[in-house]
This record gives sequence, structure tokens and C-alpha cells, in this order.
Amino acid sequence: MTSTIRLLLTAAFVLVSAFAVSSPAHAQPGYGPQGRITCSSDNGRRNWCDIGRARDAQLVRQISGSACIQGQTWGVDGRGLWVDNGCRAEFVIGRGGPPQQTINCSSDNGRRNWCDIGRARDAQLVRQISGSPCIQGRTWGVDGRGLWVDNGCRADFAIGGGGGGGFRPPQPPPGQVVTCSSNDGRRNWCDVGGRRDIRFSRQISGSACIQDRTWGIDRRGIWVDQGCRAEFFVR
Repeated sequence: MTSTIRLLLTAAFVLVSAFAVSSPAHAQPGYGPQGRITCSSDNGRRNWCDIGRARDAQLVRQISGSACIQGQTWGVDGRGLWVDNGCRAEFVIGRGGPPQQTINCSSDNGRRNWCDIGRARDAQLVRQISGSPCIQGRTWGVDGRGLWVDNGCRADFAIGGGGGGGFRPPQPPPGQVVTCSSNDGRRNWCDVGGRRDIRFSRQISGSACIQDRTWGIDRRGIWVDQGCRAEFFVR
């Protein structure tokens, strides 16, 4: 009887060990089919963000004034999700369900253009194609006429269902708007009266505006360089 019990216990141990070895590893906490993270190239250099074992990412919202373009300023490699040249954005990690509809909308002439999305009033940026930044509420959005793009934005968008009462752009913080330009490609300073509460608002130039590389703040005020031209909120 004792030998039989030992044989049964040994067999059970072997089965448990085999199951433990063959079971797939779990994804890291915080990452799932629709895990969302923010990844930033704050210093203008390439930065990697940990996405566990996932190797799929989808841009859902660009935050930076610098363009986030797949394969150029962001992508996924063996180290994880990378961003470069000032790109900062939110990404969905992993494979989600297929979008209801995906369309391409372009401001090829630099002017505002509307794309028909039927009765839908929800859109999500999937992939920026243009060199000009696509920033929700500034260079793209949704209104009563449909999906609009402006200032050279060109991108693929996932279109959702109706309802919601249209798109409402975010309200800017209170304060003065200052436009500062490096028109000759050289460093230029804009006087802000000694104030230091300054926030980047909107890139206007075709040349990239990257903090501490082509724009910044010092005792002379806001400085811009290498063709950067942008609007800043100053309080």
C-alpha cells in the first residue's frame, strides 16, 4: 500500500511540474490587449518604454508638438517601444479588436479639410503619416461637418459610433499667447517680462520645435533656434 501511495505521489509531482513548465508566461501587470501607456522623448533623444513581452503598439494620441511618425520617430523593437526626436504620445499596447472603420484624412494644401464620417462623431488617431504634427484639438478634430484636419496633418483615423454631441477642443490655460520665431534659422529670443511660467502650445513651423534643442527658456526669455516657430502660453 505504501509503495502504491509513493507511486501516485511521484506521478502527481511529475504532472504538476510538466504543467508548470509548459504553461505560457503571463503578461506583465498593467499590460493587456488594451493596455495604454505614455512614452516620451523629453530630451530629444531616443528613449525606450517597457511594454513587457508585447511587440505590438498603436499610437492613439500625440501629446508633443514634435511629430510622432511610425518608423521615423517611434516604433517597436527588441527593447520595447521607442520614441525619438521629441515625440511624446499615448499608445495602446497589444492587439485590440479591429476598429469599426479606418479612413485616411489629409490637409495636403495646409488648409482645413473635412472628411465624411457619416453620422459618427468619434474618431481616434491610428497612424500619423505627415511630417506636420497631428494634435487633437489643434490640427485635427471632429465637428458637425465631420472629421477635420489642418496645417498639413495627414493621418489614418479609426471611426467609432455616433452620439456624444460632437468634439469639444480642450481649453487653453489662462495667460498670454506669445509667438516666437527663428525665421532666419538662427537663435532668437522673445521677451516675456521676466515670467517663467511658460508652456509650449502649438508648433507653426515646418522645422521641429524640440524643448532644449530648438527652443527653451533662459534669463533672456523664450529662445527658438533652427527654424522653430511656435506659440507659447505665458503667465
